[in-house]
Amino acid sequence: MSQEFDYIIVGAGSAGCVLANRLTEDPKTSVLLLEFGGSDKSIFIQMPTALSIPMNTDRFAWQFHSEPEPYLDNREMHCPRGKVLGGSSSINGMVYVRGHAADFEQWEQNGATGWGYQNCLPYFHKADNWKFGSDVYRSQQGPLHVNNGNNMQNPLYRAFIDAGKQAGYGVTNDYNGARQEGFGPMHMTVRDGVRWSTANAYLRPALSRPNLKVVTRARSRRILMHRRVATGVEYQIGKQVQQAKARAEVILCAGSIGSPHLLQLSGIGPGEVLNAAGIPVQHDLPGVGENLQDHLEFYFQFRSKQSITLNGKLGLFSKFLIGARWQLFKSGLGATNHFESCGFIRSEAGLDAPDIQYHFLPAAMRYDGRAAFDGHGFQLHVGHNKPKSRGRVHIRTPDPTDTPSILFNYLKHPDDVKGFRKSVHLSREIIAQAAMDPFRGEEIQPGVDIHSDQEIDQWIRQGVESAYHPSCSCRMGTDDLAVVDPDTRVRGIDRLRVVDSSIFPVITNGNLNAPTIMTAERAADLIKGKGMLAPPNAPIELADNWQDTQRESSPERTG
Repeated sequence: MSQEFDYIIVGAGSAGCVLANRLTEDPKTSVLLLEFGGSDKSIFIQMPTALSIPMNTDRFAWQFHSEPEPYLDNREMHCPRGKVLGGSSSINGMVYVRGHAADFEQWEQNGATGWGYQNCLPYFHKADNWKFGSDVYRSQQGPLHVNNGNNMQNPLYRAFIDAGKQAGYGVTNDYNGARQEGFGPMHMTVRDGVRWSTANAYLRPALSRPNLKVVTRARSRRILMHRRVATGVEYQIGKQVQQAKARAEVILCAGSIGSPHLLQLSGIGPGEVLNAAGIPVQHDLPGVGENLQDHLEFYFQFRSKQSITLNGKLGLFSKFLIGARWQLFKSGLGATNHFESCGFIRSEAGLDAPDIQYHFLPAAMRYDGRAAFDGHGFQLHVGHNKPKSRGRVHIRTPDPTDTPSILFNYLKHPDDVKGFRKSVHLSREIIAQAAMDPFRGEEIQPGVDIHSDQEIDQWIRQGVESAYHPSCSCRMGTDDLAVVDPDTRVRGIDRLRVVDSSIFPVITNGNLNAPTIMTAERAADLIKGKGMLAPPNAPIELADNWQDTQRESSPERTG
């Protein structure tokens, strides 16, 4: 069976939903959107507090695992990716972090010409609908609603911000604005108590357009090509194999695992990898699947002296009450992801931008939603966010149903090990400040017996977890290892693009949903041949004396 459209988009995730909306704004442009997953109409997706459920549910997420990671004591790391309308924006933690301006300057320095911060900012602006006002950095006109959940009603949130200030760091009221560095409220993609995924923000408003066709439960098998021109996509629903033809372009938005895998299934990738998997080489493109990057994080857990944490809300009756209030009013503890305060700091002097990120949680629990220990507690999610280690995604067989081989090489680079070691020391110092005295109980994890560099390094290897931010595996640039050019076109193949987090040249300092949406917004204008939005020349604030100091002032008190 064959069908014909102007554009075929593979993947209805964070980028694919944006493109489906923007490309069909022109009623003369027809779009087919292919997604292997199904509907996102589940309370577990739409209720923000239930975030641990969809990412651990086969119905909503690809449950990828890495190969044994040689620098993490051969642990196989979990890598869930969205398999539902909205993609990973329907299963993620809803944290909205654009990244530091320096991240996008780094993109441009790595060959992504035209993707510097001032060029990207207008597209963050275009997407944004910021609850607390608009300026050169923030907008209230876009489809992506962003707020602060329950506005830090739990006193632990403010105590953490105050502790950061007492430890000598600055305060920032909007880390997505002029200044990322410092401590302040955290932002989330939630609207009126509901997860505001790209399915809700972008796809749902476009579904009534007759020029958009969405096909779910469709497994994309390969890109159809004539010589080196993409002509369509072969996909399968159940046992039926179908083909759709693209008059203009095929656009891959399958993510940092799915996009390189589909390219390799189609014979586009490193020749030696394709040959080993039994795939005929159509185009030897050595960077496909290489340069894979991700964020790691560990959980710093403490007992709480006060019974004010979410650990007291994990019983079945409490969960019932939370769920009932959310169902009736879309308010209360069900309407937030609970990451309502945060921090961004530099690990050492001489860095012009932060490389450590904190999510503060007024509970001590695991990512599967279960309590970490009996009683009340709180935790920091701590990540050293500018890794130098690089991994890869390689196809194993020609069978589209076989998952690829994934290896992140976490902590392979010694600077990444040092960064996490510093993260432990700096985090202890922050929690030791006077602002946390009324709340801080026993350190549960890592534990006071973990102190020497050797002990910390071993604990990190055994306890660190993925922050679920795989990226950079089809990177943008102009050198021989770049997969797409700065216009997002696959190098050496006509009428084929990749638009998702896989094309980031370097991972940003923060959660990846916001820069992925920005990338799709900008790519939409590139695809439509429109002029780029004008750079605003918005000023960026760096810490005073960043060349010589690691923080702005001396700590008021250390433990």
